[in-house]
Amino acid sequence: MGNINLLAVVLGAVAFFVVGMVWYTVLFGKAWQKASGMNPDSTAGANMALIFGLSFLFELLIATMLGHTFARTNPSDTAKMMIAIGFGACVMVPAIGINYLYLRKTAAHFFIDAGHFIVGMAAMGAVFVALG
Repeated sequence: MGNINLLAVVLGAVAFFVVGMVWYTVLFGKAWQKASGMNPDSTAGANMALIFGLSFLFELLIATMLGHTFARTNPSDTAKMMIAIGFGACVMVPAIGINYLYLRKTAAHFFIDAGHFIVGMAAMGAVFVALG
């Protein structure tokens, strides 16, 4: 068993966070707001520092688990990417899919958020590959 690459954990979480910033502003901001039923008026007064801070902590937890998995298994670079993307596509996406079914979320909302998880996990995996 190897040691967890803590630098990769932190930078992997940062990569996921940056993907989210771009995803929910430049790429799909308006479509996501429409699909989620949110708008600037409905989010007024939200504690964005708390929301962003907790989001980053959750992403850090995900990166820590991914780093632990890599430390325990010592996978190749290709396998790291497969594991990271596979975790996003086959664990995270079905989990939100189940929740969204019961919350009666739209398909558009699901696909926007699902894409974020898959691309975010790909970015996180790429950081682990780059940092060995």
